[in-house]
Amino acid sequence: MIKDSHEIRDPIHVFVRLNIDERKVLDSRPFQRLRHIHQLATTYLLYPGATHRRFEHSLGVMELASRVFDVITADENIHHDTVRDIMPNKDQKRYWRRVLRMAALCHDLGHLPFSHAAEAELLPEGWNHERMTGEIIKSEEMEKIWREVTPPLRSEEIIKVALGPEDAVKLNLELDDWETILSEIITGDTFGVDRMDYLLRDSLHTGVAYGKFDHYRLIDTLRILPKSEEENGSKEPVLGLTAGGLQSAEALLWARYFMFSQVYFHPVRRIYDIHLKDFLKEWLPDGKFSTEIEKHLAITDNEVIVGLREAFLDNEAPGHIHAKRIIEHKHFKVLYECTPDDREININAEKAIYEAACKKFGAEFVRYDRYPGKGGSQFFPVLRRGKVLSSTELSDTLKETPVAATDFVFIDRKHLTTAEKWLEAEHDNIIKLEPQEE
Repeated sequence: MIKDSHEIRDPIHVFVRLNIDERKVLDSRPFQRLRHIHQLATTYLLYPGATHRRFEHSLGVMELASRVFDVITADENIHHDTVRDIMPNKDQKRYWRRVLRMAALCHDLGHLPFSHAAEAELLPEGWNHERMTGEIIKSEEMEKIWREVTPPLRSEEIIKVALGPEDAVKLNLELDDWETILSEIITGDTFGVDRMDYLLRDSLHTGVAYGKFDHYRLIDTLRILPKSEEENGSKEPVLGLTAGGLQSAEALLWARYFMFSQVYFHPVRRIYDIHLKDFLKEWLPDGKFSTEIEKHLAITDNEVIVGLREAFLDNEAPGHIHAKRIIEHKHFKVLYECTPDDREININAEKAIYEAACKKFGAEFVRYDRYPGKGGSQFFPVLRRGKVLSSTELSDTLKETPVAATDFVFIDRKHLTTAEKWLEAEHDNIIKLEPQEE
């Protein structure tokens, strides 16, 4: 007898439950591939416990998405006519709940080996992992699953909800207000459950406490609300919350800041990703990953790790030196990290120092890493005593939430001592120079 429901134990959510159709997705080749894609790329070289994969993260995103859906669509939680106008009827709710769960389950299918590491430079122009995800969701293997669901699911709706408006439009798909709300549940910059799960999960597996927040309270207070009057009088419905969840939202945004500044932007983590990117550029055919679905499904972290090991053992192999740096843990060291004082003198101070270091020591021995500010939006509607207000009206903490960013110049460790003395002597002269245009 075939079971019509399944339970999977999870260290964050205790149990994740799937029905028989969702189990078919879980058993599919694209989803099983996620068992072999590290959630945090090479971070396990720095935090040994960070060996978790996209597989369990995707299950967690589905679990949280369902919880949010059930809260925000409950009749007692609908407070405004503008929200009632977009709310589907009971039968339609059941359909869209299935679409949402499938979209959450599939939202990371397009990830390359080692997830985000150098994605932009290792795919052909116009491609990213979101576009790859869309191609997989509408592939024949997955379409067969969508057709067998009762009622059948439409792949374009799963794609729209999984990717969100910004990436869906690149695939010539437009979202209505209801689909936009559903996509916000997964991809939203503030309350997206993708972010909720990775903060909780990454915090657990790296062994740090930075990513923890009260997600139970946060989800229970989420509501669909019209934007507050302070935001140009727009009545467009978005995800907000009741005033009772404001402190949980503050904790979420601070957790995100701390995880980015302390874990995701840790310089050793960043330089390992750079060495991996350098290796892949030489090891991959034409220096790019293929966008053909079968070739995409055939390559995981496992194949890359084997390639690293083989290149490490062969002095003549493409990417040998980069593989050696990774496997022997001889990564480049931080030569310079930009300071506020330097940035006041030259907004591109770190780039000026990078260019000077390349000229002095050779470009092959220097790397530059700049990642612009990363933070969730602190602007969202809050329902307090029957009135919709702006979050920043009610929370000074949100106004002060900093944005995490990174800007490092790295150098081969064999040049580090000499380079540090050189930089100490030349620092003031260098940052006064304008960096060259690329």
